[in-house]
Amino acid sequence: MLENIEVLCHSSIKMSKGKVIYIDPYNINQNYNDADIIFITHSHFDHYSEADIEKVKKADTIIVVPEDLYSKAKNDGFAEENIVSVIPNQNYSAKEISFETVPAYNVNKQFHPKTNNWVGYIINIDGVRYYVSGDTDMNEDNKKVKCDVAFVPVGGTYTMTASEAADLVNIINPKYAVPIHYGSIVGTKEDANKFVNSLNSGIEGEILMK
Repeated sequence: MLENIEVLCHSSIKMSKGKVIYIDPYNINQNYNDADIIFITHSHFDHYSEADIEKVKKADTIIVVPEDLYSKAKNDGFAEENIVSVIPNQNYSAKEISFETVPAYNVNKQFHPKTNNWVGYIINIDGVRYYVSGDTDMNEDNKKVKCDVAFVPVGGTYTMTASEAADLVNIINPKYAVPIHYGSIVGTKEDANKFVNSLNSGIEGEILMK
């Protein structure tokens, strides 16, 4: 399930599974210009990075963004037909890839208010449900997620800590869990290790960031 998936940096993920998919591209080290679909969880600079989007997009790339980023994506050169504007708790598709949006928000801090309608995604590829949570705390919405693979932030400060992320994953019980949102702006490899070591037996923790 994790073949051809990379955590590039921070919360930046690349999936090469038939389609080339990037989620929140950030600190991309060269021009790839190979993205079929780019998923953006919210507008913070480490998730919507114009410079990094330029390095991965090509002429027909579809960009999936929360509603508050529609105009920005258009101003950054995406044609209207290549922008999918999303709100939480809905089902969509792009280039034959179906996906769902999950609310992403803080409950005990104010960096990511629920009222902003920012999102995580459940991306369906070949019958596997990949949940990329976005910047979030554990909340009543994401505790309901059903997925095979979960990518969750572990760095704390702006999102869940490693322990809180493990608590969420132990509730939703995927087959695999991958820590993200550490090692750059906030959080360390120790957080990733703590997260993996706090998972219930039966959940495989995998550190993919090199």
